[in-house]
Amino acid sequence: MTTTPHRDSAATPPNAPDAPPPGTSRRRLLRAALATGALATASAVGAYGLRPTPAGAAPAAYPFPGVVTGDTGVHDPSFVKRPSGGYLVAHTGDNIALKTSADRTDFRNAGSVFPGGAPWTTAYTGGSRNLWAPHLSHVGGRYHLYYSASTFGSNRSAIFLATSSSGDSGSWTNEGLVIESSGSNDYNAIDPHLAVDAEGRWWLAFGSFWSGIKLIRIDPATGRRLDGSMVAIAGRGGGAIEAPTIYRRGGYYYLFVSFDLCCRGADSTYRVMVGRSTDIAGPYRDRNGTAMTSGGGTEIMAGHDTIHGPGHQDVFADTDHDILVYHYYADNGTALLGINWLGWDGDGWPYAH
Repeated sequence: MTTTPHRDSAATPPNAPDAPPPGTSRRRLLRAALATGALATASAVGAYGLRPTPAGAAPAAYPFPGVVTGDTGVHDPSFVKRPSGGYLVAHTGDNIALKTSADRTDFRNAGSVFPGGAPWTTAYTGGSRNLWAPHLSHVGGRYHLYYSASTFGSNRSAIFLATSSSGDSGSWTNEGLVIESSGSNDYNAIDPHLAVDAEGRWWLAFGSFWSGIKLIRIDPATGRRLDGSMVAIAGRGGGAIEAPTIYRRGGYYYLFVSFDLCCRGADSTYRVMVGRSTDIAGPYRDRNGTAMTSGGGTEIMAGHDTIHGPGHQDVFADTDHDILVYHYYADNGTALLGINWLGWDGDGWPYAH
């Protein structure tokens, strides 16, 4: 499938369709575009590989998001490549919001998972239709969607499963409750992520704050919990950690999480951290060898310049690169879609570019 690359903030590939003509100063081109109003600041920065570093400030340590267009307002995005081509995105919203894209650049709203509502969730949401942090996957010929129902500050929470053959709005079947938590538990049943290990076993990572990130077994036949086992794989002693993503590459499982605080607009402090393990159940350790169950994590993305609180990441393999997706907040507090290539250094550690 043909995809539009998402460019490094330091250089635009010479064959990119919107690259400046050879010999043209990018900064001169950017200034001209801004002066005439031809480009919005964010679009110009993404297209021409420039970061608006204030006078006297050091350059940002992390890249700007690649260029995306269309309906790009998201929170907690999850991507899946569709067998028929293009991409399906699910994200936090009323009854779980959906978007589609043919090229990983232009995005369009595509309705919701449950246009008629999801009344089975309201006992956990206080009656709200807003459902959180979905995780999409396509396994066994069907789309699987795990999603959260909760309210802020409470661990009276639940993770549910829905499945669909097409992924389209209104086509989803409620498969029921997977796991719940309450005030008597030391964990929070939100932010699910389905992972399949090298032996074909299914696992669900989830969790937030409290005692951290957990891992349970999932029955591939039903998509629901297989047994009563639960493993702790990351935590900060009750501190701010959430949004696990497990990605298998080579001989390692990489556990991506978000540290610190989301949901505060431009004041959000989310940042993306990672550790790795040769076993999906851990122990996961960061680059310095610190266990993620002891607060460890290697930072691979944080806020800078006009990019505030990037996090609640998803990672997937595409035909051109491994891809890191996330939300971030603009200066005005709007939550927007971020997409970057995910590279790997000589020691096998990921970095965004």
